[in-house]
Amino acid sequence: MKLTGAFYSIYRNWLSRRLPAARSITLEQRRLFIFPTAAGFFFLATLLIMLLTAINYQNNMAYGLTFWLAMLFIVAVHFTHGNLLGLTMTAVAAEAVFAYQQSGFTLRLSGGGKRAGHYSVRLLWPDAEQVVDVGAGQGRTVTLHQAVGQRGYFLPPRLRIESVYPLGLLRCWSFAYFDCQALVYPQPLPAPDVLISVNEKGTLGTSDSSGLDDLAGFRAYQVGDSARHIDWRAWARGQALQTRLFSAPSREEHWLDWNDFDGGNTEQRLSWLCWRIIQLDASGDDYGLRLPNVEIPLAAGDRQREVTLRALALYDMQPPGTGYHL
Repeated sequence: MKLTGAFYSIYRNWLSRRLPAARSITLEQRRLFIFPTAAGFFFLATLLIMLLTAINYQNNMAYGLTFWLAMLFIVAVHFTHGNLLGLTMTAVAAEAVFAYQQSGFTLRLSGGGKRAGHYSVRLLWPDAEQVVDVGAGQGRTVTLHQAVGQRGYFLPPRLRIESVYPLGLLRCWSFAYFDCQALVYPQPLPAPDVLISVNEKGTLGTSDSSGLDDLAGFRAYQVGDSARHIDWRAWARGQALQTRLFSAPSREEHWLDWNDFDGGNTEQRLSWLCWRIIQLDASGDDYGLRLPNVEIPLAAGDRQREVTLRALALYDMQPPGTGYHL
């Protein structure tokens, strides 16, 4: 078992040197491997039996059929190898997800301008498999999903690309290491019931803006007021021109603080904060985040959610040395 593990380690290191990681990979001749399939070995064994039979009986028809089938096998080598040759794969995007979910990696496959396309190409990952056809000079976008682990950046495993097209007698394959990483947020867990810091401005108030909520009162018309807010009925009765005021509740402003929790280790606190960010984002309130040595000011919306979740995902982590952060 140790010998097998040692050989596998040597093989993996050799593959890493021969097939270095990149964001865009073109399957050149040096990247491709080819070998007969089980059906191919059976075909070769059948040819050997036919050859021995032809030699034994000195039958010219048997010789002709044997050599014609052998020629067919040789031509199949050329076509199976050429089916993957020149195929270009580019990592386009990696979906940011929460820990222990499935991240979607989007790849762009391009035909490379060949007169013949690439057909029945199998893309294999431990958690995903897809068969695609790429027409001559065309492109195809595919998304493969892979289970991620803990928070941080997730580097996908090597992708196996293979094809037995056109006859199934030979298998041509290659491996691709994509230099792209998916951002993994902490796993959201319901937070303990503790008081969330609320900004002093987080109260319900009256606004004379252009909102269309409850009527709060009137004031004298001022130049520039919207015509929609003018009390035309009162003006028609001979009263002075007035502008209607509407009350709109102000959004609450919350601070999510690392020190809100008395207990819990680092990962638990990050998971609790992650859960609270999701809740506040759904409510539409403004919120900010305070971590040791990090403070994100109050805001709301998709951008705020992305910034705060990224801060949690990369908290207390060294920046990765290599890899595209998609």
